[in-house]
Amino acid sequence: MSDMRQGKEIFGGLMAKRICSKCMDAFLRVHNARARAPGPNGPGFDNSDDSLQREAERVVQERKTVGLEGLVRGLDCVILNTEALRHRAAVEELLARTGFGFEAAFEDPQTMTCVLKAADSASLLVQSRKTASPFEDVSAFPKAAGLPHTRLETLVFETADLDRYVAIQKARGVNFLSDTIVRSGSYSFIQTVPSTFSGMSFGFIQWSGAVWDYASPESTPLDWRLRQPEYPFLDNVKELDHAAARVEARDRDPAIIEFLHLTNYRFDFSIYVEALNSITNVARLPGSKFAAVFTSGIHPYVDDETSGPTEKFVHNYGTRVHHIAFRTENIEATVDALKDTGMEFLLDLVGSEQEGLKQIFSVPSVNTLLVTEYIHRYGDFAGFFTKSNVTLLTAATGKQ
Repeated sequence: MSDMRQGKEIFGGLMAKRICSKCMDAFLRVHNARARAPGPNGPGFDNSDDSLQREAERVVQERKTVGLEGLVRGLDCVILNTEALRHRAAVEELLARTGFGFEAAFEDPQTMTCVLKAADSASLLVQSRKTASPFEDVSAFPKAAGLPHTRLETLVFETADLDRYVAIQKARGVNFLSDTIVRSGSYSFIQTVPSTFSGMSFGFIQWSGAVWDYASPESTPLDWRLRQPEYPFLDNVKELDHAAARVEARDRDPAIIEFLHLTNYRFDFSIYVEALNSITNVARLPGSKFAAVFTSGIHPYVDDETSGPTEKFVHNYGTRVHHIAFRTENIEATVDALKDTGMEFLLDLVGSEQEGLKQIFSVPSVNTLLVTEYIHRYGDFAGFFTKSNVTLLTAATGKQ
């Protein structure tokens, strides 16, 4: 990807080459040497947890040394961008399929934004852009090219001291979309350039007002009075549980390590599905409900027939967030009710109460390109995923 000039938008901008120009260099030298070495599947490599675990532990120690540990809190919101002509349809779809309600809609010179909120959850900001996109270079893939501006773009995390955070990260070589922190009426905000590893940008926000209002002084209200349908089952769909990105096999370690450098999350565990050439990796923040998931191949893409559904997805759609998951109560009745409204799914419910959880994937949205996951964890289930569920869900993505 080529370097481009930085933008000045509150929730937008243009791309630099890599988020972290210093903190990743030593890791990438070792990682790239390993990627070039012959592996059991021929040229390249097969992923394993050994080097990832060592580097993840080193990153945590480095965060403590430079003063980052404890500075970044949980997820505040996610930013979904859509094509302008699909913006309102995307919002209406989310209102009809989740427990999130309409909060506000406004526009400024750069974007149109609709805010959706649910109790005890990060908010959803659904946008359409009026200016150049920083993600254009990572959108030219066969099954995504028709919707070049459509993706979950940014995970935004809260911090109590944004000035300190930015000063530390700039000293470490982190590149942001704006030269300075954007100051608004009730918040201060900055976001990184999009990641060449995960296809996401990472935002950081500090609230200063009593009312958390995402509008800026430049914003004007939109005459959108959208209501959630009166479906009783929507009360069962709760907070945002996790977001899962699909990344290339060679970028699995860099994507996770980069995320750890930028947040206070920790690498938790991986589930290998060897038969499908896939690894699901989970990063979690103690005390936070939201987890970040990164799924890649064990070894790189060769072709659609032999590389498995994860690498096939990245080859066809590019590196991006594949799905967002919502914690769901009464999941069997809720899924049945969603089907009655016309919602389609990639597979039947998987898992059981005995195994500790049930999950299901929807077909991807034509408005957001995202799969929606509904997930229910039973009782005191201590795990986050099970290998049997991950295997069935991963296989289902091959239908996309």
